[in-house]
Amino acid sequence: MTTNRSTAIAKLYKVLKKHYKPIAPPAERTALEHLLYSCLLENARHEVADEAFAKLKELYFDWNEIRVTTVTELAEGMGGIPDASSAAQRVKKSLQSVFEGGYSFDMEGLKKQNLGKAEKDLEKISGSSAFVRSYVTQQALGGHSIPISKGAIDILHAVGIISDNEADKGQVPGLERAIPKNKGVEFGSLLQQLAADLVASPGSSKVKSILAEIDSDFKDRLAARQARLEAQAVADAAAAKVARDKARAEAKAAAAEAKKPVGRSSAKDKKAEKSAARPAEMKPTPKAKEQPKEKEKPAATPPKKHLSEPARATAKGLAKKKPR
Repeated sequence: MTTNRSTAIAKLYKVLKKHYKPIAPPAERTALEHLLYSCLLENARHEVADEAFAKLKELYFDWNEIRVTTVTELAEGMGGIPDASSAAQRVKKSLQSVFEGGYSFDMEGLKKQNLGKAEKDLEKISGSSAFVRSYVTQQALGGHSIPISKGAIDILHAVGIISDNEADKGQVPGLERAIPKNKGVEFGSLLQQLAADLVASPGSSKVKSILAEIDSDFKDRLAARQARLEAQAVADAAAAKVARDKARAEAKAAAAEAKKPVGRSSAKDKKAEKSAARPAEMKPTPKAKEQPKEKEKPAATPPKKHLSEPARATAKGLAKKKPR
């Protein structure tokens, strides 16, 4: 680690100016266009980002059509962009977040806000990286924030300006103090060009010669960091595979359990559980044992009345009398 960080940054700036020329974006771009362009520019060369940005505006009717297009389709039109899938994802997520924030694609209101408030609003945009937010702050809002991509972090670490821990966190303490605001745009552009060359061609003799001018010990640091990042990537991929396999096994076991037929015994158990779970007041009360009914005695026939002799004779006469 270089003892005097400001001196090392000043040396880096001096060497960069020898090999690159600053590139300024079109002044008429809106805040949203700066946002989307920076999504493409991160880790990419300016000419490649320019071409991809022009294709987006040419192939799609408006920003909303880009918002609803799949990442795969967007990436197909970004030839030459390193990790086009990640760039397409940044574009799509940023547009979605901006749209959800106000149901429009207008970000010009950020320019009217206090810089601190505008930067906090930028942090709320899903899909925007630290590079993207710094680029918008610098180019659209006029703030002093130097965009730092992954390639730039690798360069700053290789020449001894930042430590391993700072590189892992993506931090460059003291950069804005070492580079004045009136030089921030130029320095950011120069550093971005070297970073893009490193990402595009890590073994380039041009890149190596530039880094050697800044610090002759860059090779050891660069090789050590690349080896560590590769090992970490392998470990992360292995852990992700284990997690996926575990999730698939659990899903398969759950599906098999759901398809298992229910036997008679288990059905009885479920019926018993259901009965036990029923509230006490809902359970039917057992019926009392019915007593056998007593046989009903036949009703007593009334005693026959005995007619007197004259009455019997009269009744007998009436029975024998025939109707006319």
